Amino acid sequence: MPKSNLTTLCYVEKDGCYLMMHRVKKAHDINKDKWVGIGGHFEPDESPEECLLREAKEETGLTLLSYQLRGIVTFRSDAWQTEYMFLYTSDRFEGNLTECREGVLEWVRKDRVYDLPIWEGDKIFFHLLEENRSFFSLKLRYDGDALVEKVLDGVPLAR
Repeated sequence: MPKSNLTTLCYVEKDGCYLMMHRVKKAHDINKDKWVGIGGHFEPDESPEECLLREAKEETGLTLLSYQLRGIVTFRSDAWQTEYMFLYTSDRFEGNLTECREGVLEWVRKDRVYDLPIWEGDKIFFHLLEENRSFFSLKLRYDGDALVEKVLDGVPLAR
């Protein structure tokens, strides 16, 4: 069965940092060498919250105790199927961080995230998170690695 095109992504927050994953372990990874949050594809019949909690536990060993849906991000590309991502933040969790089979987990100061190799479109939603935007819909279209279209709440953003 093909992977779902529905995904979750979460930025766990602690002491002014985000928990980030440096994607260096997985073969044929579209995010190879990039820094991303935690999350992944929905399994059959999962809700966004069930996917979020399962992926957080699988990738980090942590149980999220408090989380908030911040936005929906639509990724379109000439290289992969359109993906609809439910973007969350979490500020309370329990458990101990474990090793992840997909990448290296590290707490990164929020003001240092932009210095890492991240997707160009990720910078847009990091700004929206910083602005404490209550909820947003963001569409990002890529040709290869190049961000060629960005639309926030139905309104095109300047290039």
